[in-house]
Amino acid sequence: MAGIVTLTTDFGLRDAYVAEMKGVMLGIARGARQSLDLVDVTHEVERHDITEGALALEAAAPFFPSGTVHLAVVDPGVGTARRGLAVAADGHVFVGPDNGLFTPFLDGDGWRAFELAEADYRLPEVSRTFHGRDVFAPAAAHVATGVDPSRLGPRLVDPVRLAWPEVRAVAGAVAGAVVHADRFGNLITSIHARTVEPLDADVVIRVGGREVPLVGTYADLSVGRPGALVGSTGRLEIAVREGNAATLLRARRGTPVMVSRTSSKPSRRRR
Repeated sequence: MAGIVTLTTDFGLRDAYVAEMKGVMLGIARGARQSLDLVDVTHEVERHDITEGALALEAAAPFFPSGTVHLAVVDPGVGTARRGLAVAADGHVFVGPDNGLFTPFLDGDGWRAFELAEADYRLPEVSRTFHGRDVFAPAAAHVATGVDPSRLGPRLVDPVRLAWPEVRAVAGAVAGAVVHADRFGNLITSIHARTVEPLDADVVIRVGGREVPLVGTYADLSVGRPGALVGSTGRLEIAVREGNAATLLRARRGTPVMVSRTSSKPSRRRR
């Protein structure tokens, strides 16, 4: 049976970087007399945007079979003292830089992490500027062909985690923030479906102070109108039907989002 390795990077496809990593992995698999299925998740993560890379992995990884290896390289710290990392979690293995990229998979106690330290599982010559090819791709290929992640290096208990916006209760409401705007301009938030679904039909979402209704899907909105819905990743999203919510609402990563049961109504001025 072929091993599966997914690839998530900010490299784009104009240059040869992705092909170089694939070539390394295919060579290792051939030497192990095994085959690999290489699946591109995305190579269009915004340059150096670790949070966007983490969200792409969070969205895609659960739909791959147990045993899949996820190679992810969004690595503005390449060549520095930052560590290489393999994380085994939920039946998958994640390989890449230790810079917070694997934050979504570090909840609870069910994960194991290892530093990529053993020279046997990297290329003989390691460029200081391309660890994706020389360190991470070899490690991913070896794991996909049967090497236990524990053989890659010492156990780590302190992998780097991103500082996700906190979701907190505020005066009977739930407060979060925008964490990402996708290519459609939809605003992905830090608020999960489990926070929204128990609320009644009168729930109102405020994005940067502007109220939008909660709907079931995009078509429930009139063209050009904003609304909130639970997206396919299980996070609350703000969308504009056939439009761009980021532009219309002038929102970006960090813009506050508030979920409450009832709409605030302006007070009437007495004449």
